[in-house]
Amino acid sequence: MATNKNRHDGHREGAVRDRSQFRTPSGDWAKRDARTGRILDVKSDGTRFKGVRRESTGSE
Repeated sequence: MATNKNRHDGHREGAVRDRSQFRTPSGDWAKRDARTGRILDVKSDGTRFKGVRRESTGSE
């Protein structure tokens, strides 16, 4: 049986699939499900999500 090793170095292997992130008008980063368009999570500390692709808005 295969096991995933616990790396503890603060990064993931590969990209997050079926997710994207965008900046809200208030400046927070929000994560969206690419299939349904539903907002999954919002970060209020001003930093982006790790490994999640950004939606192109043309302003960034």
